[in-house]
Amino acid sequence: MIDFYSAATPNGYKVAIALEEMGLEYQLHHLDLMANDQKQPKFLAINPNGRIPAIVDRDNRDFAVFESGAILLYLAEKTGKFLPADPDARSRVIQWLMFQMGGVGPMMGQANVFYRYFPEKIPAAIERYQKEGRRLFEVLNTRLAEASYLGGDEYSIADMATWPWVRIHDWSGISIEGLPHLQLWLEEIAQRPACQKAMTVPPPSQASDEDKAKEIRKMVTR
Repeated sequence: MIDFYSAATPNGYKVAIALEEMGLEYQLHHLDLMANDQKQPKFLAINPNGRIPAIVDRDNRDFAVFESGAILLYLAEKTGKFLPADPDARSRVIQWLMFQMGGVGPMMGQANVFYRYFPEKIPAAIERYQKEGRRLFEVLNTRLAEASYLGGDEYSIADMATWPWVRIHDWSGISIEGLPHLQLWLEEIAQRPACQKAMTVPPPSQASDEDKAKEIRKMVTR
């Protein structure tokens, strides 16, 4: 049994996808980020950084893992799924996983902050992060022109990590027009039953975009 601590964010959905794709038994613990659940001592004992997602593997002496990329690697190694055994193929998957962790996620996250949440509109900051997000999308499109998935011919944890971020490109104000291979990849992964189920773990907010932005703005500017 995996205890899964998460919220309705792209980083949380990465792990939900992996748990569903790998067929692992898990228990969701839905943290209310607006209420600062992630900063409470009980959760900080699992992740000292106070960020979701995190897991505790009850079948492995209550072993805790935080950071979404580390969780994906841990689960792939635990199950032997979605991470190739061949050293070169394994390296390619990990390279694209790190591309998401170090590039796509942080740049889109900053685009979200300055485009949607920051109380003051700073055009130069918005342009910087949206342009860099678009550049990273172009890198993904080039990769997907030569391979079916980011790691190669097989769907992997690299795709699980990247898809939840790219799918919210509109929220970041970043276009995917003119990127046909990226668009096809987005659409194909969206049809996977495990991905569809994972996007309800936990369910997304039913608030309007304006109300969501207001709530997150409060958290960003605390």
